[in-house]
Amino acid sequence: MAIRIDEPLYMELVLTAEERMTVPTQLCYEPHDPFAVCLDFHVGTDLSAPWFVARDLLAEGLYRPTGHGDVRVWPTGSGPDAELNLALSSPHGTARLIAPLPVVAQLLRRAYQMVPAGRETERLDLDAELSRLLHGIT
Repeated sequence: MAIRIDEPLYMELVLTAEERMTVPTQLCYEPHDPFAVCLDFHVGTDLSAPWFVARDLLAEGLYRPTGHGDVRVWPTGSGPDAELNLALSSPHGTARLIAPLPVVAQLLRRAYQMVPAGRETERLDLDAELSRLLHGIT
C-alpha cells in the first residue's frame, strides 16, 4: 500500500481580475493524517508554504461552494477545464488560488480509496497525538 499520495500541479494565484501568477504546488495526502490534504505552494527555489485543508472540505468544494473562515472552496466551469477556487486567509493576508479541478478530484479519489470516509480514526494514534499536544511537540 502507498504510504503517501503526491500530485504535482500548477495553481494560479489571482492578483487582479486580469492578472494571475502561476504557482507550482504539490498536493499531498498521508494516511497518518487522514483528515487533511496538504497544499504545498513552492514560492521560491528553496521556500514552500504548506497549507493543510480538510479532505472533506475539498471534496465537497468539487461540487458546491463550501467552507468559511480561513478556507473557502468552490467549483467553476465543467468538464476537463473545470477549476477549483480556493480562498485562503490568515492574519498575514488573503489569497485566491485556482487549481485544475480534475487533478484535485483524482487525488481525492485516491485518498478515499486509501482511507475510506468514516474510517479515518482507524489510522490515528490517539495516544501519540495526545502526548504531542500535551507536551508541545510538533
